Amino acid sequence: MPGENLTRDEARERAALLSVDGYEVSLDLRSATGGDGGDGAAGPHTFRSVTTLRFRCAEPGASSFADLIAPSVTAVSLNGRDLDPGEVFDGSRILLEDLAADNELVVDARCAYSRTGEGMHRFVDPEDGEVYLYTQYEPADARRVFATFEQPDLKAPYRFEVRAPEGWTVWSNGVGELADGVWRFAETKPISTYITCVVAGPYHYVTDTYERELPDGTRLEIPLGAMCRKGLAPHFDADDVFLVTKQGLDFFHDHVDYPYPFGKYDQAFVPEYNLGAMENPGLVTFREEFIFRGKVTQASYEARANVILHEMAHMWFGDLVTMEWWDDLWLKESFADFMGAFSLVGATRFTDGWITFANRRKAWAYRADQLPSTHPITADIRDLQDAKLNFDGITYAKGASVLKQLVAYVGQDAFLEGSRRYFKRHAYGNTRLGDLLSVLEETSGRDMAAWTRSWLQTAGVNSLTPQVLLGADGRVEELAVVQEAAESHPELRPHRVAVGLYRRTGDGALERYARAEADVDGARTVVAELAGAEAPELVLVNDDDLTYCKIRFDETSLATLRAHLGALTDPLARALCWSALWNMTRDALLPAREFVDLVLRFGGRESDIGVLQMLHAWAESALVHYAAPAWRETGGRLLSEGARRELEAAAPGSEQQLAWARFFARSAGAPGDLQLLRELLSGTVTVDGLDVDQELRWAFLEPLAAHGLADEKALAEELARDDTASGRRHQVRCLAARPSAEVKARAWQRVVESDELSNALVEATIAGFAQPSQRELLAPYAEKYFAVIERVWTERSIQIGMDVVRGLFPDLRDSPGTLEATDAWLAAHQDAAPALRRLVLEARDDLARALRGQACDAAAG
Repeated sequence: MPGENLTRDEARERAALLSVDGYEVSLDLRSATGGDGGDGAAGPHTFRSVTTLRFRCAEPGASSFADLIAPSVTAVSLNGRDLDPGEVFDGSRILLEDLAADNELVVDARCAYSRTGEGMHRFVDPEDGEVYLYTQYEPADARRVFATFEQPDLKAPYRFEVRAPEGWTVWSNGVGELADGVWRFAETKPISTYITCVVAGPYHYVTDTYERELPDGTRLEIPLGAMCRKGLAPHFDADDVFLVTKQGLDFFHDHVDYPYPFGKYDQAFVPEYNLGAMENPGLVTFREEFIFRGKVTQASYEARANVILHEMAHMWFGDLVTMEWWDDLWLKESFADFMGAFSLVGATRFTDGWITFANRRKAWAYRADQLPSTHPITADIRDLQDAKLNFDGITYAKGASVLKQLVAYVGQDAFLEGSRRYFKRHAYGNTRLGDLLSVLEETSGRDMAAWTRSWLQTAGVNSLTPQVLLGADGRVEELAVVQEAAESHPELRPHRVAVGLYRRTGDGALERYARAEADVDGARTVVAELAGAEAPELVLVNDDDLTYCKIRFDETSLATLRAHLGALTDPLARALCWSALWNMTRDALLPAREFVDLVLRFGGRESDIGVLQMLHAWAESALVHYAAPAWRETGGRLLSEGARRELEAAAPGSEQQLAWARFFARSAGAPGDLQLLRELLSGTVTVDGLDVDQELRWAFLEPLAAHGLADEKALAEELARDDTASGRRHQVRCLAARPSAEVKARAWQRVVESDELSNALVEATIAGFAQPSQRELLAPYAEKYFAVIERVWTERSIQIGMDVVRGLFPDLRDSPGTLEATDAWLAAHQDAAPALRRLVLEARDDLARALRGQACDAAAG
């Protein structure tokens, strides 16, 4: 409906008119298990929601509206006056006319349970039939559960009460008590609608306590809780979750000088979650995939710890102090992304977290910043659909990278002191960019205006390339850094960088022997401090990863990496070089086959398991998208042979062995490779130290299904071994992967023409549908895609719409014809929803980039 997509102008007008004093929300969830929903309506489709909303109006007599997305409204009362729901409710908004100075709105509605992960999500566990509920609201889905003023700057305290099926436990942001069959929760501090939360069901729940003595001598005790579905309880390592949580709370109390403000700290790992996690104060929600059912590498534990700390950072950056509107989304997400890595390294066992940040998070940022949809970190967000799409690599990873540069610019002490003043000055309020900059100017003494213009208010990524001039004595006569920008975003920025010089030692190791920090500004900057140094074999212009840029190499450095990349002893320097080589591959400056060759020659020597797993992903992408079509078969064979060789050479039981086993499964295509997977599944062949657990079994089954060697019967038998929610998702993915026209037609129908699947099963079906080995089989769906996406976008929720538009774009039909079809759709749909056009433009850009990469690779052949 038109009213669902709240605009920035509407939000500003409403915020100028209204102030909210509080919410009382009563939910009756007894219908979740098929019982009576509290008003005579039974069944698991809807639940009763009664909201009492007290607010003031600056202009008595004016009109406004409340937000509610619900199948029906039973009653509406404004200031004791009954309103006709049929007249004032249009499906997404409730018209409020002739407001008084002080107002009370009461709305009695039937709201819908969700299967898309938006609003009140209802999940039935296939393993035991138990029902689990949780809410997810960002950016604006609280209105699917209760009547709201759905915008971040209308903060208020909340009181929730919930009726639930007997035997259930219910959690919310505040502490709850059960009395007379009703769960009643303590009133919250003033918070935004999107971070309120309810979790309900027969969850497995574990508790602990965090204790801390504050500087004033008071004792802080924070009750900790962690929960998951009963079926995942045997795999739940709550002790490690609590360990990281306590380490994080110590870190933030040491650095922010503002005690955790929201009482308890529960963490819920919930099924079919669309996000990584959500920072609801007092009740953080996570995707349950962070509970590991099989053996995983330390990279997975590090990723989980990083997310725990990211969400914890939000308790201050986002929950205590919240952006006024989604333009300044970066004020919470960029800070949480930076502080997540900062605290990970400073407080936990994952002391190499900045390597992961450089290698993985920045890769996301570099890709997003080169799309046609790139935007400044402080974005122009016109409405809620814009906001939904701006939870992207710019807002998170580029913003965090720029904050890392800011810390180098103003100094860590000034940055942290600025943060402390910011929290105290704006606690429980809303802010804009200027509010943060003013405190940083106070604490650092620096003028933030020029830095802000360059880094926060412009888009695009610069590239930095070294130029080395050697003198007659063989030493460096001059070393300069050349800065370039894309034509579409020509801004050259100031960069604080470290330039490292590397040479091989007597034992062949490639090590740094000189380093200088410099302020790179403009098109060319001479690094005077390095004049006179011995001639380098490798120049690394963003050593230690201080700035946000694409690294380029001079010819000598590139030749050194081609021959000796594995000899680089510093893991961060190595990760930076790998990242730079991948960017060159995506920019059609390095042939895909050469990148694949580098991974095969040097990947086995990579000590950082997270970097190794990223190399595997990049090598796959290089083969699928950037390699010349004529070389794909050869490249696939080389990858599978190399993965098998490294699998056999890896230390038994090691993380490297597991990573290479998974990579081998994904690259397997030759009959001998597929036969080995079948033998590993049956146990007739074993690899010393490799435990083929249930998760690895599914990883082996997908390529077998995709090559026609695991049929519906085999997949049903595997599901019988693992008839769980996770097993169902794996089976659905494998079923959709089979090489049959009928299978593809059925998968397409279930995702595009029907809403029978939950969000998690839509995601699994799409993932199975698009197999790189089935390009011809998928060819008919290119035309179908462009015929249906506008209808899908209109009819389905925004989350499902995004999944379909992104996931089914015919990128495997990578030809100029598909590019022309995309351009034709864009030309014919100028009036389509801007968010939909953005997704198609991004997919088009990826396709054009792939075709340029393929041309580069073909030329190398």
